[in-house]
Amino acid sequence: MREPQMIGDWQECSDEHAGLRIRVHRLEKAEPPRGRDDAAEGLTYFRFRVTVENRGGDVVGIHLEDGQLDIRTGPDGESAFLDWRNSQFIEGFDLYPLRRATAVLYAAAPESCLTLVDIQVQIKAGDEWADRYLWSGDLSAPDGMAESGARPDGVSEILAGQISTFLREQAERGPS
Repeated sequence: MREPQMIGDWQECSDEHAGLRIRVHRLEKAEPPRGRDDAAEGLTYFRFRVTVENRGGDVVGIHLEDGQLDIRTGPDGESAFLDWRNSQFIEGFDLYPLRRATAVLYAAAPESCLTLVDIQVQIKAGDEWADRYLWSGDLSAPDGMAESGARPDGVSEILAGQISTFLREQAERGPS
């Protein structure tokens, strides 16, 4: 079973997309630049970035749009509103070796659900879909942590750490 990435961590793509890696980072509360969508009335806006890096030797056509993202918030995994009008996607961009492309995305959810945010991303590289990858985090993390991507000393206090610990304990116990 794969463990979710912590917001700010890089995820290497699988073998068929060797050389590509993805990162969800800079999760923060922010108002959208072109104004709030009527459908987000009463919700709190936040933004995050999805960066794709090409560490391979060939040019790869990258595509990332709203249908390739799933954002869930709160303990029940409620779907967040993705504001496609304010978001900047990556659409048919030729990503050269040793280069990056970043999408800036705006979403909204109830304030009470922002202590747990799961973001699942599936990019299209060339004509093929990459695997889906999941990042977890929250908007109550100390300033600068999401920016640097560094894990704090108390990693067990963070959702990703809690999940990792749970999976390790289950593996140690073996089948019941």
